[in-house]
Amino acid sequence: MSEQLNLIIVLVAVVAVIGIGAAFFLVRGRKAPKGTYTGPRDANDPAPTLTTDAPSTEAPEALVPAEAAEIEIVDETAGKVLVPTDVPEPVQGRLARLRARLSKSNTVLGKGLLALLSQDKIDEDVWDEIEETLLLADLGTEPTLELVDALRERVKVEGSRDPQRVHDMLREELIKLVDPTMDRNFIPVRHADRPNVIMVVGVNGVGKTTTIGKMARVLVAENKDVLLGAADTFRAAAAEQLATWGDRVGVPTVKSDVDGADPASVAFEAVTAGIEQEVDIVMIDTAGRLQNKVGLMDELGKIKRVIEKKATVDEVLLVLDATTGQNGLNQAKVFSEVVNVTGIVLTKLDGTAKGGIVVAIQRQLGVPVKLVGLGEGPDDLAPFDAEAFVDALLD
Repeated sequence: MSEQLNLIIVLVAVVAVIGIGAAFFLVRGRKAPKGTYTGPRDANDPAPTLTTDAPSTEAPEALVPAEAAEIEIVDETAGKVLVPTDVPEPVQGRLARLRARLSKSNTVLGKGLLALLSQDKIDEDVWDEIEETLLLADLGTEPTLELVDALRERVKVEGSRDPQRVHDMLREELIKLVDPTMDRNFIPVRHADRPNVIMVVGVNGVGKTTTIGKMARVLVAENKDVLLGAADTFRAAAAEQLATWGDRVGVPTVKSDVDGADPASVAFEAVTAGIEQEVDIVMIDTAGRLQNKVGLMDELGKIKRVIEKKATVDEVLLVLDATTGQNGLNQAKVFSEVVNVTGIVLTKLDGTAKGGIVVAIQRQLGVPVKLVGLGEGPDDLAPFDAEAFVDALLD
């Protein structure tokens, strides 16, 4: 009896070991093979919440598709429904908050002008005050003179002091200056065979990397598949900061695991990954130090050339701190001399910024302000709307 019991125990143990081994190999077989993608994604499929490392440190000018370093991707979430850890706020809610915040922070420009124009007598002293108010609001000399001349003429012709009429008159002239005819579209469309590529440039300290993270949230809210490229390899923790922003909304980040890796190489790998994963948009973060202006501009030009080995650079967005005034204008001029800036992102427009900077920067570069930063929150970035901006100044 004892021998029979021992035999049964041994048989049960053998069956258990065989079952555990079979389950282990079945699980391994279902994992994505190392170094491969799980397959192309359609336009509206959720982006995997993963971070991609681009270890290549070769000189990027020598990179061609056949020589590009392989990107190692292991998708542990294959076969699962991916739910973003954070749900970005839709665009309309952001625009409403834009008006609320600007109406609190820019009363000197809007309400100050209305008070001056509503006086019973508008003499030269009043016009001088109006001109000074506009200049202090960073509007710029040329736009200030244009606005004052237009208001002078209308006041002379209409002769009205009715507060509502003065409000309407000022609104119309300010909207003309901000120029609603400029193309401010920020929601890119994927090309038939490749992603839309956006380079983001700007000096350190303006909130560039944070802005890219917020931009990714805007695009995810618009149902776009996005991939980020961490090509700011000279600032400590910039890549990790960008990856953290991406992880919050399920957007993958291509970054190097080597400190000080070549930025153009990382950008190349990001675009390559974007093409292979069939994402809609690839956004590339770049370094922004200006201590060596020539070196930085050469680097940006190199990044652009290397990206164009794989795809076109469809947009170059320049991030500026709205509170820096004339210094911001100087920065814009430097960047526009090297890269074809196509749009402006103004950060910190809700604080001590003066509304006139919008007009001044557009006049200097001839390109539109497309997005404005409203605060420190993750959804405090909104597409710029000329009429909403002016209404916020005057309300």
